Amino acid sequence: MTGARMKLAALLAFAASEAAACDLALALAIDISGSVDRKEYAIQMDGLALALRDETVAAALVRAKASLLVLQWTGEGRQTVVLDWRAVTDHSALAAIADDISATPRRWRNYSTAIGEALQVTAQTFSAPAVTGCRRRVIDVSGDGASNEGIPPRNVRALLEQSGIVVNGLAIGGSEDGLTAYYRDHVISGPGAFVITADGFKDYPKQIKRKLLRETEERFAGQRRGGKINRPAAQSHTALID
Repeated sequence: MTGARMKLAALLAFAASEAAACDLALALAIDISGSVDRKEYAIQMDGLALALRDETVAAALVRAKASLLVLQWTGEGRQTVVLDWRAVTDHSALAAIADDISATPRRWRNYSTAIGEALQVTAQTFSAPAVTGCRRRVIDVSGDGASNEGIPPRNVRALLEQSGIVVNGLAIGGSEDGLTAYYRDHVISGPGAFVITADGFKDYPKQIKRKLLRETEERFAGQRRGGKINRPAAQSHTALID
């Protein structure tokens, strides 16, 4: 093979690898603490599966060549991956992921809320070979209460930022006042990080769909029109509250 042909082959191989590259590694961290009853747990898992089956969400995830992971979390020492990294190669692959999420049993009940540890454990999953080449790393954490056990979530921010991981939040209202502000000030992290508020668990399916669309279709939430951008001077992340 001549030098020119070798160069062309290398360029074609590089182009092929770029075309096949993962754009988004998205870890979904689901709150199963004691404040979440059986019905509310089902709403979360079925609502997430329903959102993944949505035509617009599915098309965005396929287009992003995304990989998904689902983790259930509650108190200290009680965080576990229930669906390990799976590539969204096509709509059929995503439908299978949604089916598995709907069928996933709850791992724990009646424990506290350790958001900081949940973020730590989730961050570690991004070292898996399946997602090391993904361009964007995002943790999507949802919950109905502030952290009350273990390492404070704000103390994990340095680790997350060093790892290039963005944390977005879905605050499920109803149990605690000021939860959206808590997620803004203590949980979310990274460029374009944002919080969406669900008006109780019944509103969760609608809001997780909105959240997935934003995470897949927008690189920086601050570019979204119609939202209020809050950039606290003492913090290094951009907080968009919706």
